[in-house]
Amino acid sequence: MKRLLVTAALVGAMSAPVMAVELPAEIAKRGSIKVALVPNYPPMEFRDPATNALSGFDIDLGEAIGRKLGVKIEWQETSFAEFMPSISTGRVDAILSGFTDYASRHEIASFVDYLRSGPQFFVQQSRKAEFKDAAALCGKKVGASRRTMFPAQIAAWSEKNCGTNPIQFVGTDGSADARTQLRQGRIDAAAQGNETLPYIMDLEPGTYATVGEPIAQQFTGIALPVKEKALQQAMLEAVDALIADGTYRTLLAKWKLSDNALEKATINAGQ
Repeated sequence: MKRLLVTAALVGAMSAPVMAVELPAEIAKRGSIKVALVPNYPPMEFRDPATNALSGFDIDLGEAIGRKLGVKIEWQETSFAEFMPSISTGRVDAILSGFTDYASRHEIASFVDYLRSGPQFFVQQSRKAEFKDAAALCGKKVGASRRTMFPAQIAAWSEKNCGTNPIQFVGTDGSADARTQLRQGRIDAAAQGNETLPYIMDLEPGTYATVGEPIAQQFTGIALPVKEKALQQAMLEAVDALIADGTYRTLLAKWKLSDNALEKATINAGQ
């Protein structure tokens, strides 16, 4: 694909020096990047209950990236199951939706990683005293979304730390279902990405308590077509520019994600 050199000037509050980046000719001509998301993962992306407007860290980050590159972000809602097909068929240019960078996805998509995260155990606040550390979860029922890598990561942690008294894993239909089962007492603990817990705990104060530290490290990234090397480089440079000018840290603080910061963006760091 023919490439065009596009000079992007920042506008608005999050301004910075001019960036010269190379974008695919089609994107440069269109003046926009089509980005897929599923707005059901606060604080990463969700619809504001008061306004129904898209909101969240990924929304703010995506808009800031657009300003850096001098293009508009066209958000396109889809389903999680359609993420990879939408990239492989060219229906969208990118996925920015709390999407985890796994090596198993690299055949179809390359990831510009912008956040560190990991599965975190938590329990009902009323039972906090029973679980002084993660080892207390051995032999207990722990729920997590079956659509993630959490089941495998919990199983690996249990095998390493629980011996003959393993965690009894309960697959759930997403993190919200896991929290419902936890409140109902059907499971003893739950696990979800540590990037989401501060926001959830603010929404439901006094309901949950974390246990231990995240049991694995993973990276959240912007998924892009493997063949679009110029677009990958442009996104990488835009994220690094936002890190350098302080915008990234400001957005992390706004959404209580400062502990998940990366010092630099990376490509395909996921395992």
